[in-house]
Amino acid sequence: MTVELDWENLGFEYKKLPFRYISYYKDGQWDDGKLTEDPTLHLSESSPALHYGQQAFEGLKAYRTKDGSIQLFRPDKNAERLQKTADRLLMPQVPTDKFIEAAKAVVKANADYVPPYGTGGTLYLRPLLIGVGDIIGVKPAEEYIFTIFAMPVGNYFKGGLAPTNFIVSEEFDRAAPHGTGAAKVGGNYAASLLPGKKAKTSGFSDVIYLDPATHTKIEEVGSANFFGITKDNQFVTPLSPSILPSITKYSLLQLAEERLGLTAVEGDVKIDELDRFIEAGACGTAAVISPIGGIQYRDQLHVFYSETEVGPVTRRLYDELTGIQFGDIEAPEGWIVKVD
Repeated sequence: MTVELDWENLGFEYKKLPFRYISYYKDGQWDDGKLTEDPTLHLSESSPALHYGQQAFEGLKAYRTKDGSIQLFRPDKNAERLQKTADRLLMPQVPTDKFIEAAKAVVKANADYVPPYGTGGTLYLRPLLIGVGDIIGVKPAEEYIFTIFAMPVGNYFKGGLAPTNFIVSEEFDRAAPHGTGAAKVGGNYAASLLPGKKAKTSGFSDVIYLDPATHTKIEEVGSANFFGITKDNQFVTPLSPSILPSITKYSLLQLAEERLGLTAVEGDVKIDELDRFIEAGACGTAAVISPIGGIQYRDQLHVFYSETEVGPVTRRLYDELTGIQFGDIEAPEGWIVKVD
């Protein structure tokens, strides 16, 4: 089957594909799961996912390589992160092998929608774990749904690998100091909608969130992780218990050190010490790498490398990461899972 899409101008939008995976947890165990053509979830009106936010999700991508094959990038890490989120919300873990096999099944079933090599597009997978069933008190569900659906996507930020500006929010926090910031739960993202809208209305791509305890250190960039490149060749990212542990970020930390010869550092990134960075960016599965041109903090716009050009180290990191993801550069052991 030939799918007619404008592959090079996909954007980041939902598309209803033919197949998705669904599995049910009941009586203390997961069923075998299956592919389905039904895009609608059927659940009780009293499901804890709807009332009390007992839900988690993930995001990963499938990539078409030059030889036409398809591969996943570090899906075991997505499974691991979903398991940690499940623990935080008292939900049953989805075993890693079940998670990976489900992801592969969805990709294979929708293979015609994996964008061609060279277009820059990918097949984005959205795993979702929700508490369902007839529960009305504030307590964990007894039944759960695990599903994965997919859609072809382009760049998350318009313009692709091009610098954009962000603004620091001192009015809003992304997460509480000992809350769910390190878990990938919907409530974190719902809370970001208003500050994100205000940032965009003011002409910025999104918000820079500071640590909720002291408001002195950078934590996240919208729904992505922050990184900066110093004058003495350090690749620096924030370290905090309320930051979502980005798989892209940890991949870049390793690549920066092993492939680019930078010193990889996780630590405090103080908002009043932005002068130490000559380049900066946001990173995540959806964003990949989005160069940060400047950060508006109070009445000053701090510009890094350029508001219009991508810095050389950021570009090298991007080329190395995407080269691995699309199969053009050899990956570290265990990073790539082929879809048969």
